[in-house]
Amino acid sequence: MLEHVPQWLGEMMRPLRAGADELCIAQPELGGDFGPIDLGSPAFAHGSRLPLRFTADGEGVSPPLVWGQLPEGTCSLALIVEDPDSPSPDPLVHAIVWGIGPWVHAIPEGAIRPDGYGSENGSDVGLNSFFLEGWLPPDPPTGHGDHEYAFQLFALGQIDHPGASPGRGALVRAMAGRVLGAGLLIGVYSREEAEAARGGLIEEAARTFI
Repeated sequence: MLEHVPQWLGEMMRPLRAGADELCIAQPELGGDFGPIDLGSPAFAHGSRLPLRFTADGEGVSPPLVWGQLPEGTCSLALIVEDPDSPSPDPLVHAIVWGIGPWVHAIPEGAIRPDGYGSENGSDVGLNSFFLEGWLPPDPPTGHGDHEYAFQLFALGQIDHPGASPGRGALVRAMAGRVLGAGLLIGVYSREEAEAARGGLIEEAARTFI
């Protein structure tokens, strides 16, 4: 949708960003005094560019994630993906998954999708900022520069049920004071590079016919 924002408007909005201090992982009610979880992806390195297929300019599927050892006492995990560079008061929520079992150590590519009242293994996909279940593909405005997409994984003790298909606020309230550990993975994306990449592919394809 934001690909239709004209570049001049995107450039004017560059200073408008929610800010990293508004990310879920930075919220004081979660405690902040928790240990690290090694969170990564076989598809991209921390701080590197998200492959096109995970964005609104590609197939728009969710990326694969893997993580390591969890803190003792972990009862479940929750994943929240946010864009702190969104030109909005709060970070744009791209995905929520909660109720992930402590025996799980990976989310496959394309697995974050609508699941109604949850999956058979107990996990449940919550609501993104468009009030829909599933993965909201990165779709930054043209001209707005780099956006850092924060994949935040939380190891939790026993929490209250946040409700069916919870949004960010409901899940943060349920997690308050129950976070045992957290992992952070950053993927970067901007529309300018997507346009350049598409242009390069078109030019290369054209040369094969010359």
